[in-house]
Amino acid sequence: MLPVSDPSPKRAYSRDEVCRLLSIRESVLEDWESHGFVPRADDYAFRDLVALKTLRQLRARRIRPERIRLILNSLRTKLKNVQDPLSELKIFTDGRRLAVQVDGRKMEPLSGQLLLDFDREEIRRLLQFPGKRAEDTHNEEVAARRRESAHWFERGVELEQTGAPAENIISAYKKAVELDPDAPGPHINLGTVYFQLKKWRETEAHYRAAIAIRPGYALAYFNLGNLNDELNNSDSALECYLKAIELEPGYADAHYNVALLYQGQGDNLKAVKHWRLYLKLDPAGYWAGIARRELSRLRQETIVGSNS
Repeated sequence: MLPVSDPSPKRAYSRDEVCRLLSIRESVLEDWESHGFVPRADDYAFRDLVALKTLRQLRARRIRPERIRLILNSLRTKLKNVQDPLSELKIFTDGRRLAVQVDGRKMEPLSGQLLLDFDREEIRRLLQFPGKRAEDTHNEEVAARRRESAHWFERGVELEQTGAPAENIISAYKKAVELDPDAPGPHINLGTVYFQLKKWRETEAHYRAAIAIRPGYALAYFNLGNLNDELNNSDSALECYLKAIELEPGYADAHYNVALLYQGQGDNLKAVKHWRLYLKLDPAGYWAGIARRELSRLRQETIVGSNS
């Protein structure tokens, strides 16, 4: 077979496409967004994909978010005219050491130490060490609290992943909320922990708190839909899922659940529409197999019904 050249980069990638291309879950993408590494978006440019790929590589190397944040802030300070280090620079591990490539040369990102011999002219050209800007004390305190909040959020995620007791996980996320009341991520995760504990009132309170903070948060509406579905409030569940789709049309899981609800209500035409949309967004895997089976069954029922 003849070799084939890579196609030109797409103009935009949906959230689902990004997750599939990078082999990450949406929760990982949400986590990076909550830390401010990348802005939340419904569609990503190729430049954004480069930044996300760098984050995936750093995550695979078990570089913690706190250290990534320090690295990015340091690079913005030390390197002239670099606004987005994740997409503008090559950040990699040099053995056990983290390094950044600048004009083909390597630099230690936190200290600014150059890892190859540079002459003085190159150093003056590449590096800039501005004096510390005078910042408002209040802003410094807010920034410090947000950093500490992010630490507790990460701690909560780590506790969940290691199967720690629920009270320890809840305590970590509550500390994150206390330190940064405007962060929706800890509310989402608290709601999910309470959902698993079947504490429905607390679950709803935290999902709604996340929506109040970020009205365009599709994940919060999706999770609230799951809660209503669990409580057999199908109309409310459907309303929440449709809102999630309105905010994020490529939300595959929301289309899946909407299709199930419409099918349960006997509205087969709408069910078929959302099954098709789901399969367009997620054509492979176990759930896609179920979607195809249900879609085939609905089509067969339509044929049988029309011939009766």
